[in-house]
Amino acid sequence: MNTEELIRLLAADARPVPAHGLERRFALAVALGLAGAALLMLGVFGLRQDWGAVLVLPMFWGKFALGGALAVLGLTVVLRLARPGMPWGRAALWLALPPAVMWLLAGMVLADAEPPERLALLLGSTWRDCPFNIALLSLPALATLLWALRGAAPTRPAWAGAGAGLLAGALGVLAYALHCPEMAAPFVALWYLAGMALPTALGAALGPRLLRW
Repeated sequence: MNTEELIRLLAADARPVPAHGLERRFALAVALGLAGAALLMLGVFGLRQDWGAVLVLPMFWGKFALGGALAVLGLTVVLRLARPGMPWGRAALWLALPPAVMWLLAGMVLADAEPPERLALLLGSTWRDCPFNIALLSLPALATLLWALRGAAPTRPAWAGAGAGLLAGALGVLAYALHCPEMAAPFVALWYLAGMALPTALGAALGPRLLRW
């Protein structure tokens, strides 16, 4: 069999690639991951009960803004990393914007507080648990996003895994915000971002093992 015959045989069953197939795959992964995070939050932690009081607090919505912005930006980066040859560095730079805004807000709150109050604003009452709770809630999304990436063609598996982990962490934040009692910007700026860093590191470690092709 010569080369031309082999090429004809390989191309005989070729089918057109569905339009926006990768986007649909990741949309499904995000939806399943967010649903998994919400169900896990309800089963393990439960919803907070003081909705009448918290709905008027800016920081309640600020937590959703942080998680939502990083989820949208993270998905943009992951979609680029899933395709060979797609530039992604400039898109990744935008990921610094939401944390920078939160850190700026946290700095303003700390500067306005009395010195004895600053440590309490940073630690709250749940600092020991918060990052690990967010990381736990991110695991369903990390699993679904790694599945989505395995159906793509990432050429930078460690970076792709890290992007999936960051996106999963942002989805975990969206679920955890429905339970978390903390409302101080310094707490959110420190421990929420630490919680997202854990699945980011896990995704970076798993990427080379699971996304190799």
